Amino acid sequence: MRTNMNAILLAAGLFAAVPAAAQTYDPRYPVCIEVYTIDGNTIDCSFMSMAQCTATASGQAAQCYANPYVVQSRQPGLGPSPPRRNR
Repeated sequence: MRTNMNAILLAAGLFAAVPAAAQTYDPRYPVCIEVYTIDGNTIDCSFMSMAQCTATASGQAAQCYANPYVVQSRQPGLGPSPPRRNR
């Protein structure tokens, strides 16, 4: 009986192990495209500009948009600097 229970638990564990999906939004690129097809839609975040994306989307059922997960690089001289700490 115990062997049967272990076999059932092992089988359930194997079926529950699902491979992780790849990250859709690449944070290195600021623009994404979503292409719509009969089989579904795909998202590709590999564009450096909106113009580059719209050129790719031309003639397709597609939409370009800003990547919601883009990493903003902090450039010196732009925006407020963090407060200085006195010692």
